[in-house]
Amino acid sequence: MPDPIVREELALLDRVEALLAARPPAAVPSEAPLVAELEELRRALRDAKTEDRAALLQQWDRYTLLLRQLRTAARPPGADPDSPYFAHMRLRENGAEHDVLLGKSTCMLPGLPIVDWRNAPVSRVFYRYRQGEEYEEEMAGRLRTGELTVRRTVAVRGRRLERVEAPEGVFRTDPDAPDGWSRVAAPAPRLAGGQGAALRAHDVGAHAGRRLGTDRMGVRRRADKHLPDIAGLIDPAQFDLITRPSSGFLVVRGVAGSGKTTVALHRIAYLAYDDPSVDSARTMVVVFSPALRDYVSHVLPALGVHRVAVRTFREWAAEQCRRLFPLLPRRLREDTPAVVQRLKLHPATLAALETHVRRTPGAATAAQVMDDWTSVLADRALLEEALAATAPGDFGPEALGRAVDWCRRRAEELSAWRSGEPGDEPEIDAEDQALLLRAWQLRVGPLPARGPRGDASEPLCYRHLAVDEVQDFSPLEVRVLLDCLDDRRSVTLAGDTQQHVVEHGGFTSWAAFLARLGIAGAEVQTLDTSYRCTHEIAAFAVALLGDLREDPAPPRTVRSGPPVELFRFTDHGACVAHLAAALTELAFQEPLASVAVLAPTRELAALYHRGLETAEVPRVRRVAHQDFTFAPGVEVTEIEQVKGLEFDYVVLVEASAAEFPDTPASRRRLHVAASRAIHQLWVTSVGTPSAPVRAAAAASSS
Repeated sequence: MPDPIVREELALLDRVEALLAARPPAAVPSEAPLVAELEELRRALRDAKTEDRAALLQQWDRYTLLLRQLRTAARPPGADPDSPYFAHMRLRENGAEHDVLLGKSTCMLPGLPIVDWRNAPVSRVFYRYRQGEEYEEEMAGRLRTGELTVRRTVAVRGRRLERVEAPEGVFRTDPDAPDGWSRVAAPAPRLAGGQGAALRAHDVGAHAGRRLGTDRMGVRRRADKHLPDIAGLIDPAQFDLITRPSSGFLVVRGVAGSGKTTVALHRIAYLAYDDPSVDSARTMVVVFSPALRDYVSHVLPALGVHRVAVRTFREWAAEQCRRLFPLLPRRLREDTPAVVQRLKLHPATLAALETHVRRTPGAATAAQVMDDWTSVLADRALLEEALAATAPGDFGPEALGRAVDWCRRRAEELSAWRSGEPGDEPEIDAEDQALLLRAWQLRVGPLPARGPRGDASEPLCYRHLAVDEVQDFSPLEVRVLLDCLDDRRSVTLAGDTQQHVVEHGGFTSWAAFLARLGIAGAEVQTLDTSYRCTHEIAAFAVALLGDLREDPAPPRTVRSGPPVELFRFTDHGACVAHLAAALTELAFQEPLASVAVLAPTRELAALYHRGLETAEVPRVRRVAHQDFTFAPGVEVTEIEQVKGLEFDYVVLVEASAAEFPDTPASRRRLHVAASRAIHQLWVTSVGTPSAPVRAAAAASSS
């Protein structure tokens, strides 16, 4: 006979199912029209051109979501009978006990409420207190006190109880046991030290009860988790690149954590030792994100470099446009169609701009440059000519037509506003800034250093440029920067195509990228040792790439650590509960540890932040706009915000097939997320895990 705890939970589930079954189903419309639309889209996708697939896939996702919502509409509101709840607690107040269940949404069953873990005030008791503790919480405007007598998490899948976790023990279904259940030890989840084995939450297996951060015997075995000073990690290959001559191009590719940024920054320090003019405003480091800008700004002074500018390209380009084009609108548009972004950064548009300036006489003025910019984007024939010469097949007629029509309408709005017609100030795209600067270089000449003063102005001329994460810059943007160099043409380009996440940027390969910059003969230097990640994390991160990986062998590493394992939950609330316990313990054991909880979307990042904050995890912060503190604690954000950064621990939440379909873009996003971890990586999924994640997990466990 199962343990009394299991028997109690089985009886509770039976009671919930009976109460749910007694509720009348809702009337729903037919799903036939949606099914027909999906069948039509399936046929269209089979024959679609590359440029049309994104729009068709968006329609597919929208109709799939509508069908899913329609099929669940017949269920009683507020509960999914297949998995109605994930936690059970019993509260004792004023001598009486009552049960409360936590689920995805509220469903007030008679005498057995299921509450939404995200916003029901009573859910705070579950996340903030342990079994047997007294609580005091304000709910519905009054103070409630009592004792949490039962606190359990459960896994219910397909209306079947599969697992119960309680302080008294962990119980899981076991077909080989006489009563169908077996019991395993139930240590509290714990992060620690970067050593040991990961917890398999809501999973089965010989190590289901392990503590993350301890060895397989449950013993904490940790050394100093902090890496040595970065200067102590420079290897011979890196040193060779750092000490290259100051003139010419240095192009560095390397796996995540191999020291590409280290080489770029140390090279600046090395050059400045012999030539003090390098440590000045005439040297600039161009990075992809504000977070990386802030990080690099703190690193350079530690290398004895104090006057070098560190900017994102967008910041730098906006500053130049403000100086050169005082009549240009300042507001940037946030809803630009992807096809327009892709066109504006495409190498063919750069070629079209060069052709237009060569063919069209005009004065060397800001007004003429703005006319060049709008004219090229509205000239479909010229763009078709450039596409045929540089990238035939990249844009179909329909996609190009949509992009050109959109640009023409925006140009008309801008012209009307500049003519004084009433209306709000129009917006421009961030991509327009690079086009305008390149048009200035082609029409007028070098960008001036102090403003548009013609021949009297000194040219903007850099002694050295370093561009990090160059794979996510377009050839257009880099070309603008390169034409701001002095005669020595001293530049460091560092990147990794495996971490390419800006799909519309125009980067396809190193060879094509360098050819479009006019430096096709530049040699690409490779760094193949990952110093950031353990062997297990690096192997998992590379396995996520599948056939996108550049090298057949996994990267070389210098450390080993715990295996990367997949955590599966029935609900985000259950995942939050386990993470809260582990992260709270980590804050006590390792107060200096940095943790990133990475989500695929802003909505999920906000959800997990609220959950961890409700659970009173110490020093948990929501990073929504690249505002990382680089301080100990837990930072919850989206994957795209952590490019170029690293953390002691990384938790990648909701790595499901719905959020990460098996596409090159998804594989690269997963790779970027996984390779941020220094010591340990957790991967969680509430939905079906993504195919790349399942494959990488299987490869790492074999």
